[in-house]
Amino acid sequence: MSVRVFLSVPSESAIASAELVAQELFSRYGIADVTIRSSSAPIDKLLQVADESRKSAVWAFWSGSPLATAGLVQEESPYPVLEIDAHAQPKEIAWTIAKWCSLGCDTVAVRVRKATIARRQAKLVADAQLQTQSWKYHQAIAKCYDEKAQVTGSGVDSAIQGKVRDRIELNEKRLALVTTDRQSGFDRQLALVPYKGAVLNLTSAFWFEATKHIIPNHVVAIPHPYVTVSKKCQPFPIEFVVRSYMTGSTSTSIWKNYQNGVRNYCGHDLPDGMTKNQKLEKNILTPTTKEEEHDRPISAKEIIDEKWMTKEDWEVCADAAMKIFALGQKIAAEHGLILVDTKYEFGRDLETGEILLIDEVHTPDSSRYWLASSYEERIAAGKEPDNIDKEFLRLWFRDQCDPYKDEVLPEAPRDLVLELSRRYITLYEMITGMHFDFAIPGDISGLI
Repeated sequence: MSVRVFLSVPSESAIASAELVAQELFSRYGIADVTIRSSSAPIDKLLQVADESRKSAVWAFWSGSPLATAGLVQEESPYPVLEIDAHAQPKEIAWTIAKWCSLGCDTVAVRVRKATIARRQAKLVADAQLQTQSWKYHQAIAKCYDEKAQVTGSGVDSAIQGKVRDRIELNEKRLALVTTDRQSGFDRQLALVPYKGAVLNLTSAFWFEATKHIIPNHVVAIPHPYVTVSKKCQPFPIEFVVRSYMTGSTSTSIWKNYQNGVRNYCGHDLPDGMTKNQKLEKNILTPTTKEEEHDRPISAKEIIDEKWMTKEDWEVCADAAMKIFALGQKIAAEHGLILVDTKYEFGRDLETGEILLIDEVHTPDSSRYWLASSYEERIAAGKEPDNIDKEFLRLWFRDQCDPYKDEVLPEAPRDLVLELSRRYITLYEMITGMHFDFAIPGDISGLI
């Protein structure tokens, strides 16, 4: 059943507001039959218009309308009569009206349910931002920065140092992986970001625990927010990249390849006419090789034919990657986020031969997240999806110097580093649904 809406306004000055409400009712909820009338019109004229409609209907009287008129319509009309705050935002007025309309129209009900989810997601984002912008959080982050208490490394001489993580061999079966606060870019260290290492390590810990029923992982213990004790594994030379959207900026990304005319990407056929940031028809696995010179996209058939992996090992890892990603998307949506794409790594336990999930899982560095509540609206307007951006520090360096060629880089501004830390912590709290604990024990080297 279709639905009709009558907007009754007390004056010409309220017409503009009513027009915006009508536009919102149509664009967001698909309610096209909206009539704007003066609430000072004779009551018989108002009721006559309603009687001519054989649809379900809702009346909405702006505050300031004659109470007698609204009362008579409520008495004589079989349809709901709402009193609207004239000072409310048009989006909120439309939301109130649409909810009533949904009771008599299944099509509107579907859109209202969708909008309800988006509103909840937006509130989750706003709440997370409010929390991490508080004085308590600012004070904790600033204290760590000013006292130079960031974790720069493991403090163990034998550690093998990567861009962000230190790797320490504990014995023949176990490793200690220390995720530091180092922020890299342009193949260099740019800054030390307070608590970044804890965010990455604890986010992975959350996901390793949440996905262990799908496939076992390398985690033995998390003895410190920055430290994971893991089983020793032989990694497979393939990164398992799972994508849900047509996006990306690197040479191996699906969007860059699509722009260059590629229509079969990692073994997946892609139709013509797709646009950037569009949702793919289904989630797809788009592996890349891990090679010294450069990674390259590769199909499942090529992986097996070129003997990067056996067919049996590939199938175990591919199945796990798709299931982990689906679960990640479900949990992310519940927390107000879209898990857009990510990468997984798998390895074989050197002791048991079992295939394990290793490295990191669904962290802000290994995954792309968008804000769910505004995605459809921004895409429809031709805008980039909203995200909690972490690229601004890299852009600052690019604007201030040549980070690839200059021997000495300028020091990153304090306020930018503190803001980057806040955003990492915001993402941790949104992704996991948990509050970040600033009480970090010291002396990692002594622990190891």
